[in-house]
Amino acid sequence: MKKRIVIALGGNALGDNLKEQMVAAQGTAKAIVDLVEAGHEIVVVHGNGPQVGMINTAFETASKADTHFPLLPMSVCVALSQGYIGYDLQNVIRKELDARNMKVPVATIITQVEVDPKDPAFNAPTKPIGGFMTKAEADALASQEVPVMEDAGRGWRRVVASPKPVGIVEAETIKALLKAGQIPITAGGGGIPVAMKDGQYRGMSAVIDKDFSAAKLAEIIEADVLIILTAVEKVAINFGKPNQEWLSSLSIPEAEKYIGENQFAKGSMLPKVQAAISFVKTKPGRTALITLLQKAKEGIEGKTGTVIKQ
Repeated sequence: MKKRIVIALGGNALGDNLKEQMVAAQGTAKAIVDLVEAGHEIVVVHGNGPQVGMINTAFETASKADTHFPLLPMSVCVALSQGYIGYDLQNVIRKELDARNMKVPVATIITQVEVDPKDPAFNAPTKPIGGFMTKAEADALASQEVPVMEDAGRGWRRVVASPKPVGIVEAETIKALLKAGQIPITAGGGGIPVAMKDGQYRGMSAVIDKDFSAAKLAEIIEADVLIILTAVEKVAINFGKPNQEWLSSLSIPEAEKYIGENQFAKGSMLPKVQAAISFVKTKPGRTALITLLQKAKEGIEGKTGTVIKQ
């Protein structure tokens, strides 16, 4: 049966640098086109962790060498990462489609994701970005009201907030592309964080978790399935312990129980499970799947992965 699917690509689908990204994207394209070939409507969301850090570090380095180069706002860094990651992804996906004689257009959308400026996350920025600094360099930034923190004894780093998404500004464009039979690549890196001010969307100093943005997008465009791709085939409890147990399915009450028991690591599996729950709760019949990139098609067929449902 044809399904509308939002796929959230993790870092393992993109690599850590330009060369790795080009190689990884080719394998990613095959997994995505497998689902298109099976008759599904696909929307692609991707992370940008290494890439946005690289962009931020490059402009930090430039600003130290020449004061005419300012530090870029995080919203601009995310926009830049969306452009060049999307460029690679859309080209390799199109190449894979052509190899199978499938004439399906692919387009990257520079996507703004709305956040609430009153989100408590803005009061306690915790997401380290960019390179390490000396204490003196950190103090200089702090004097300009740029949040910084000491990072595990390795030096000081700039930090930004990680608020939850509340809306997708380009949602209607994404719907139009789907209606036209195209594959949108959207909300890259969780989307460009924006909030409405004086009648205009303005960038916020933040990084949005791409899994939560994918869940919000899937809700808005009436997707049937959210697939969150990660480095393991299934979700596990007691991960890494002798009594580790792989889970083929999770109900919302079971997932919430395990979250309460701290079964899922913060910054790793926890946000993926939370994002899956947030989507599944929005409407009866919706499901989420957490699995490996290479197992996405098998997961949709019910052969592997962890399915989260009501």
